[in-house]
Amino acid sequence: MTKSHPFDLSGRIIVVTGGNGGLGLGMANTLAQLGASIAIWGRNPDKNAAALDQINTRGGTHTALTCDVCDWDQIDAAMAQTLEQHGRVDGMIANAGVGGGAKSFVDRTASEWRDLMAANVDGVVRSFQVAARHMIERGAQGDLFGRLVCTSSVASIDGAAFNEHYGASKGALNSLVRATAVEMARHGITVNAILPGYAESEMTSGLMSNDKFVKSVIPRIPARRFGRPDDYGGIAAYLMSDLSSYHTGQCFVIDGGYTIY
Repeated sequence: MTKSHPFDLSGRIIVVTGGNGGLGLGMANTLAQLGASIAIWGRNPDKNAAALDQINTRGGTHTALTCDVCDWDQIDAAMAQTLEQHGRVDGMIANAGVGGGAKSFVDRTASEWRDLMAANVDGVVRSFQVAARHMIERGAQGDLFGRLVCTSSVASIDGAAFNEHYGASKGALNSLVRATAVEMARHGITVNAILPGYAESEMTSGLMSNDKFVKSVIPRIPARRFGRPDDYGGIAAYLMSDLSSYHTGQCFVIDGGYTIY
């Protein structure tokens, strides 16, 4: 397809799980602005509708489907509906996930561990699987293009004390993208992870309203501010574009310099 500029995503269909708020919506907005059609998968119908209204102002043809990524049957159904409505999927941003409640490691319950892993790891695995199968089928017909991206976290590389299950879940994603990148490359599919630092979202609203936390963390961030949802649109656009075709198996840290300071 003819492109007007290197970041022109016209004609691309991109799924964003958890795209109804926070960083997911920030990425969806940027991708829509660059011409992509977005399929939001989120578990809250009201938030889905509000997000859809927002990205519709960017132009393009967008949809929103109710999907809880903890339920693999719902993921399968959402993929089938997306293909029915859009005809194809070029990119999957597996962004949906949950935060972990601060608690001592020795007091972490089995259900707290398993519930978080179901959302943050298992949901990404299944989202990648259904998208990859479709992309491999297209590739076999000569259409070699696919982009798989997940939202990890700097908690995976910067000791997440009292939140070890969250850090462990994101560390699993880092390993997942490296392994699947090797397998998927032959099909023209790249696989990468985005590692946000502290960023403003519904998940972190409690932290951001805690003055003690804010005053202790901001001085540790060279950019001297928390990330905003639109700070992650640029990396999402790059990873969904033709420009990133030789960039795979990588973990992109976007944290205002937090992990190097």
